[in-house]
Amino acid sequence: MTNPTSEDRSPAWHNLSVEHVGAHLETSLTGLDENEAQGRLAKQGPNRLPEAARRSAVVRFLLHFHNVLIYVLIGSAAITAFLGHWVDTGVILAVVIANAVIGFVQEGKAEQAMDAIRHMLAPRANVIRNGTRISIAGEQLVPGDVVILEAGDKVPADMRLFTAHGVSIQEAILTGESVPVEKNTHTAAEDAALGDRTCMAFSGTLVTSGQAKGVVVATGAHTEIGHISGLLSEVQTLTTPLVKQMGAFAQWLTVFILLIAVLLLVYGYFVGHHEFSELFMAVVGLSVAAIPEGLPAVLTITLAVGVQAMARRNAIVRRLPAIETLGSVSVICTDKTGTLTRNEMMVASVLTHRHRFSLEGDGYAPTGALRLDDIEVSPSEHQVLEELAHAAALCNDAAVHQKDGVWHVEGDPMEGALLAFAGKMDIDPRKTQAQWTRTDAIPFDAKHRFMATLHHDHDCHAFVFVKGAPERIVSMCQNQRGASNRTEPLDTAYWNQSAEKIAAQGQRVLAFAMRQVAAEHTVLEHGDVEGPLTLLGMVGMIDPPRSEAIAAVRECHGAGIRVKMITGDHAKTAAAIGKQIGLQNTDTVLTGADLDAMNDGALQQAALHCDIFARTSPEHKLRLVMALQAHGLTVAMTGDGVNDAPALKRADAGIAMGNKGSEAAKEAAELVLADDNFASIVAAVREGRTVYDNIRKVISWTLPTNAGEAMTIVAALLLGLTLPITPVQILWVNLITAITLGIALAFEPTEKGTMLRPPRARSEPLLSGALVWHIVLVAILFLCGVYGIYAYAIDRGYSIELARTLAVNTLVVMEIFHLFFIRNFYSTSLNWKAVRGTRVVWAVVVVITAAQFAITYLPPLQAVFATESVPFLDGLLVVAIGVALFAIIETEKQIRLHLRDINVRNSEILRAKD
Repeated sequence: MTNPTSEDRSPAWHNLSVEHVGAHLETSLTGLDENEAQGRLAKQGPNRLPEAARRSAVVRFLLHFHNVLIYVLIGSAAITAFLGHWVDTGVILAVVIANAVIGFVQEGKAEQAMDAIRHMLAPRANVIRNGTRISIAGEQLVPGDVVILEAGDKVPADMRLFTAHGVSIQEAILTGESVPVEKNTHTAAEDAALGDRTCMAFSGTLVTSGQAKGVVVATGAHTEIGHISGLLSEVQTLTTPLVKQMGAFAQWLTVFILLIAVLLLVYGYFVGHHEFSELFMAVVGLSVAAIPEGLPAVLTITLAVGVQAMARRNAIVRRLPAIETLGSVSVICTDKTGTLTRNEMMVASVLTHRHRFSLEGDGYAPTGALRLDDIEVSPSEHQVLEELAHAAALCNDAAVHQKDGVWHVEGDPMEGALLAFAGKMDIDPRKTQAQWTRTDAIPFDAKHRFMATLHHDHDCHAFVFVKGAPERIVSMCQNQRGASNRTEPLDTAYWNQSAEKIAAQGQRVLAFAMRQVAAEHTVLEHGDVEGPLTLLGMVGMIDPPRSEAIAAVRECHGAGIRVKMITGDHAKTAAAIGKQIGLQNTDTVLTGADLDAMNDGALQQAALHCDIFARTSPEHKLRLVMALQAHGLTVAMTGDGVNDAPALKRADAGIAMGNKGSEAAKEAAELVLADDNFASIVAAVREGRTVYDNIRKVISWTLPTNAGEAMTIVAALLLGLTLPITPVQILWVNLITAITLGIALAFEPTEKGTMLRPPRARSEPLLSGALVWHIVLVAILFLCGVYGIYAYAIDRGYSIELARTLAVNTLVVMEIFHLFFIRNFYSTSLNWKAVRGTRVVWAVVVVITAAQFAITYLPPLQAVFATESVPFLDGLLVVAIGVALFAIIETEKQIRLHLRDINVRNSEILRAKD
């Protein structure tokens, strides 16, 4: 078949009738069959835009030389070469090249991580193939596919609409119009502007309201957005405000250290009368030792590791600052259905004018026993059940199908449960839908809380079926279906009391009503359902809590995080589920009506103490977020609908549902849950705390060790002493430790007790007073250790080369022991788990140990680094100095933690007295 969408043959789709479009694309309103779709996909290619143009590998590699320290080192290499110090020149250039290679590899890993996340976020599309509604990846769409659009969806390809019910689409990305465009199915003039093609839906735009069906006319680069630009799929730069701040800090610290280095060079040459070449190399060594040039790169790797770890736990990071925010979350506002519960709805109760039936079954399978007073009965014995089942099957947008012996739902799980209910009532939903053609519909909206459909049969009958919230439907009815299919006056008290009893058992209640209209009635307006409806009955559906959600809520409470359920369900249903999952305050439930009656001050107090909010709208979510933030709390908010976008944006961490969430919600959120599971939110919070802890560990290891290295040189220059470590050796130590020990901390697992700590304040600075004290303490201890071993060697009559060899090995050993100390911030490092470490930690220790043995004992490297073989007993002394360092700083930590615990207990005692 000739490619129907090749650019040279592409017609003005908006100017063609639906019939002509179908004929041109060789498709029908029932969609393509799977074989034809796969053939077109192979020929047309995937439905995705060309990736953004990226810098070449060569350019990316060269950019890693664009760094102040690198410029200093290159200049130093040139000067040492001019002075004839070729070994020093070689070592400096090796450091420069190694730094560029490491940065290049790290950048590649970060880009790969973000590429993988971007592919996980690829939108999906609801299509009709082989006459059946299914969900596929947006990339698999082909011209001729029939796509179903609903409010909140991102349009996956350019489409010609053939049905449209109250549809408006936000097209600002293409036309610049800020107001959504109302869509219809009428053809437009051939020369109509893009914004006036109202029968078209364009790829990348957002459906803000209504429902529509359309046939795909263009995919990928052939879409309108593809014509405008192929650069819309840029990978987000792997950085956050924290990393930017640390990058700026490193730059200013670099400038400061270079100024100090220049002053020391002038002082040493004119006052200390040192030889210029040796003095110059010493200053270069100082600069390399003191400047944390690798810090931003290591922080970036830490973030990349965190992003991948969250993705493995089904939490996909869309905006990287969310990683920092998650570590300080103090309140999680979550939806109920599918997040705290399984999202596998099943009709458990059926309520008619006289009876309450119970229904058994498993998942979405259309089989299960119907019971009345624990006695199994046949649906045919109660005529109203058949009519109720017809309404459930017709006022429905979902589809159920069996795959590998398991029934799955495409669409809303609640509507899938209604189709299964119809099957259990001996009604075939497909046959019923074929006999009663839907001619119009009013889609469900949170504002009016009902859905209505208009149907015609071949015998010129027309009916409107309505389903929705019980109190809303009851208020729209005047009659009810009674015995022998008779209509009788509505017993409002009976229905309201019965609905409350069902809801009190944790079931979601839906009511069904109908109305017969004239056969010529083909358009459904809101006024058509405001007239007298006849109530058919109600159903109660259960959605059991996830067992992992119960454990996750318990973990949140242990971590000082409050969990609040915000749902559109009945108050009694919400309270029942709240008790099952273990929310703290289940005695108080506030409804949307309660919230509307409160001013901002009252709402702020209510939001703090109440944990269950029922019958809420997306507008209520926004008010609740603002009310909680008014108390200084860090709020994470979940959402799935297009109307949830304001609340998701306002929340400190917006979390969209990956399965049931609209594309609008996903775009407004910082995180997307691939499995819509509350346990994944808690796992993301835990991972966020871990990432933040690891960033602190990287900084707390890097700055003190750099300060310790630098002080050994500064002290020697100021006091006129012989350098205990040569500049080349400093370059070596900085090279091997920066690329191993620092990066090892990025892979640290979650510390024990991480989720037993209260949330940290978002204003908590990384460079705290405790960290400054730690930098000073470790720098002094490093200075004492290096000069101590150096003085010991000189006193024993060792050569200066051997003394320096002992000093450089002591420096490396102290850095290793400092690493083992820094791995445990909040607990002792004196336990087997801490000693055992991780594979990454021991891998880098082995690498560094091997490298140090190489420069200490291999003659070729001894010549380069001016080292000598270290006697065995002196080697044990070097290790002993590392142990002594560890013992001192670990003791200091235990004293500090003990004093902190005393202060906490005293504060609790004072609060108790007050």
